Amino acid sequence: MTEFREVDAALEARGNIRMVFDLSKIEELLDLLGSPQRAYPSIHLTGTNGKTSTARMIDSLLRAFGIHTGRYTSPHLETVRERISLDGEPIDEDRFVSVYREVEPLAALVDQQHNEPLTYFDMTTALAYATFADAPVDVAVVEVGLGGADDSTNVIQAGVCVITPIGLDHTEWLGDTLEEIAWAKAGIIHKGATVITAAQPEEAARPLLERCVEVGATIAREGGEFGVLRRTLAVGGQVLTLQGLGGEYDDIFLPLHGAHQAQNAAVALAAVEAFLGAGADRQLPVETVREGFSGASSPGRLERVRNAPTILLDGAHNPHGMAATVTALQEEFAFSKLVVIAAVLADKDVIGMLDLLEPIADAIVVTRNQSPRAMPIEELADLATEVFGEDRVATAANMPDAIELAVAIAEDEVQGELAGVGVLVTGSVITVAEARTLLVR
Repeated sequence: MTEFREVDAALEARGNIRMVFDLSKIEELLDLLGSPQRAYPSIHLTGTNGKTSTARMIDSLLRAFGIHTGRYTSPHLETVRERISLDGEPIDEDRFVSVYREVEPLAALVDQQHNEPLTYFDMTTALAYATFADAPVDVAVVEVGLGGADDSTNVIQAGVCVITPIGLDHTEWLGDTLEEIAWAKAGIIHKGATVITAAQPEEAARPLLERCVEVGATIAREGGEFGVLRRTLAVGGQVLTLQGLGGEYDDIFLPLHGAHQAQNAAVALAAVEAFLGAGADRQLPVETVREGFSGASSPGRLERVRNAPTILLDGAHNPHGMAATVTALQEEFAFSKLVVIAAVLADKDVIGMLDLLEPIADAIVVTRNQSPRAMPIEELADLATEVFGEDRVATAANMPDAIELAVAIAEDEVQGELAGVGVLVTGSVITVAEARTLLVR
């Protein structure tokens, strides 16, 4: 067993689905580490959907301007190292191990002082902040794990805060209404910050505005100060004209699919403008912005991994995200036949997602991912049967079998013409991660 595998196992032993919303322990750990999170400015992101894609776009834009970046996102698809990136690339195993060896003895001291040890997410957050300080980076782009106010990342008091679209998700922790969820997410807004927010429902927008007034933050809103002016489909993505804080940016190629990604791009641009001081009197160089967006990527977000038949991976895991995925599929792919592979977590609004998929899918193969929180296959099959009808539902014991079965169903009765045939793997980032391991070389 390599050192990295030993470290990875030690992190996993903390339970990567255990959630404790208590900042005191990570604050103690970071104090012992010398407060690495204070060594660089930060851009902090929260929201229900689009956080990782937006964070990756912000990262790509900043790097186009020659800025050294650290990026912290979650969850990961293949390796925990993906969560901590330097200049757009996951840190290597040796560096990961080295930082862990520095942090772990101090984490053990904190664990001894409390009845409950630091969580997996506490530890990866501390590792990210320590890595960024050691690099060093010019700016950290940090995505919350869940919520905002009590999230482990919320010790940075970022100068630029980004709020992606807010919807109903994680209601067992954040609240049953959009207003309650928005209040939790508004907790990342600190005194004097500049807040960049996507368009929000009124119920979610009000708490964000009230929080800004409370702490003296400045807010810029999609549809007011910035937004998407025009978008046209293009091979491999779309071409955008964006209204930024500093002016209009045209002829931007974004190699990602869907109107939701165009919205994420507008939010990302405004965040970078705010960080770099662009505004009414100063526009960023358009060519550099084009370069930044052209290099953007977001694995597992309508990612094409196979052709003939086309296989797409998308990590939508709530109705809000699934609605965006379905719209993009109808707009940009126009499949003559589509088979869905679905594996979901038991605490999600599964019926809400299935209702959205039903009109566009010819059949659905249900399976189970490897998460302890995964919905059992029999239960998911019963729900799918309610929505799709018995004749359109099939089951598979695992992801390899599900892919094989879905491809067979997709290819059946198409007489060798596979150009308009597709398979969509969706329902959870964990589901996508398993499929990606099998399908992406």
